[in-house]
Amino acid sequence: MTGFDLRALLDERGGERYELHARHLNHQLPRMLHTIGFDKVYVRAEGAHFWDAEGNDYLDMLAGFGVMGLGRHHPVVRRALHDVLDAQLADLTRFDCQPLPGLLAEKLLSFSPHLDRVFFGNSGTEAVETALKFARYATGRPRVLYCDHAFHGLTTGSLSVNGEGGFRDGFAPLLPDTQIALGDLAALERELKRGDVAAFVVEPIQGKGVLAAPPGFLRAAQELLHRHKALLIADEVQTGLGRTGDFYAYQHEPGVEPDLVCVAKALSGGYVPVGATLGKDWIFKKVYSSMDRVLVHSASFGSNAQAMAAGLAVLSVMEDESVVANARATGDLLRGRLAALVDEYELLHEVRGRGLMIGIEFGRPSSLGLRSRWTMLQAARKGLFAQMVVVPLLQKHRILTQVSGDHLEVIKLIPPLIVDEGDVDRFVAAFRAVMDEAHGGGALMWDFGRTLVKQAVGGG
Repeated sequence: MTGFDLRALLDERGGERYELHARHLNHQLPRMLHTIGFDKVYVRAEGAHFWDAEGNDYLDMLAGFGVMGLGRHHPVVRRALHDVLDAQLADLTRFDCQPLPGLLAEKLLSFSPHLDRVFFGNSGTEAVETALKFARYATGRPRVLYCDHAFHGLTTGSLSVNGEGGFRDGFAPLLPDTQIALGDLAALERELKRGDVAAFVVEPIQGKGVLAAPPGFLRAAQELLHRHKALLIADEVQTGLGRTGDFYAYQHEPGVEPDLVCVAKALSGGYVPVGATLGKDWIFKKVYSSMDRVLVHSASFGSNAQAMAAGLAVLSVMEDESVVANARATGDLLRGRLAALVDEYELLHEVRGRGLMIGIEFGRPSSLGLRSRWTMLQAARKGLFAQMVVVPLLQKHRILTQVSGDHLEVIKLIPPLIVDEGDVDRFVAAFRAVMDEAHGGGALMWDFGRTLVKQAVGGG
């Protein structure tokens, strides 16, 4: 019996967490967290809440960037993982066919009946990489189109269709690609006429800025792509599994049936990394065209029993507990309550989104005093005001949120899909208090903005 004791190790050295990261991992992460006051120590989590060592309760409106769709430590997912470990399955032999991957694929495909087959990997970026490879091979074409402001992952293939230059800088050369504006059908058609486009990859609602594809765009894009023998790839890594009030965000637009769909994040239940690429039968059969090509695309940990058990449990909970319907109803309630504040606060520009994927955008105020402060922050670095709102939401009201992207004055809300009306009340009250402080000329809040100008912009 080994002497390893995880609880004892955490008790002994858990307090070194920030020092360990600074010394051995990405040293900028603890530096950033210290700068903005996010260097908390959380000791327990359940559902949409977590607690610090003093027993203070925090509301999670971030859900681990969307991973915690069911919140933390859902009992059904935990039980499934205990069960699969206790079963001591002969997992990952690589030369047999275990039942769990087939069962999860069958269940996942039932939510998108126009698709036929699934490849399981370990993350969203792997799901996108798979879709890019399959599209290029199936069409025999090299180029992939994507949208500005898009985010599809950070490995080399998915980075090639990333619409944010800050992520791409210094990593060229990438795959052949071309960026178009979300909603620009003329640009899409112009590129397709060149005859070398394999696919167009798109988030039905972009995570960066929470920008939805214009009504009718996905259907029209699909028709253009198929006319030019190219494929539509829907990246549902963040928007899928109920986030927007339908199982997939592309389902908001009738008639849209992507050739390939990428999912991950919430499928994991927050425990075991899993990604999936769903596609049409002919695409898979072209990639895996013979026994010689049986392993032409694979993943060492893909389809592992723990990930498959977690995914099956997640989908079961979503049906049994009406999670998608809750996301729609609670999202409508939260978005409506926030939208009603736009006329009340001149710094609040727009509230948008679907389901429990909501963007709160700030803009230039009209009054002279606020306008001068706003202009000062914008001159230093766009996006600082949104950060000024995120920080007091955590420090004063114990609510975790995020700025939607670098240089954006947008806060993105992607809470667990199980949040309820009480959580909505708590967030709206806290947000109103922060807006009151900002509009009242709260010195501490605007001073913090000036501190960020000095500290957060530099390197180190």
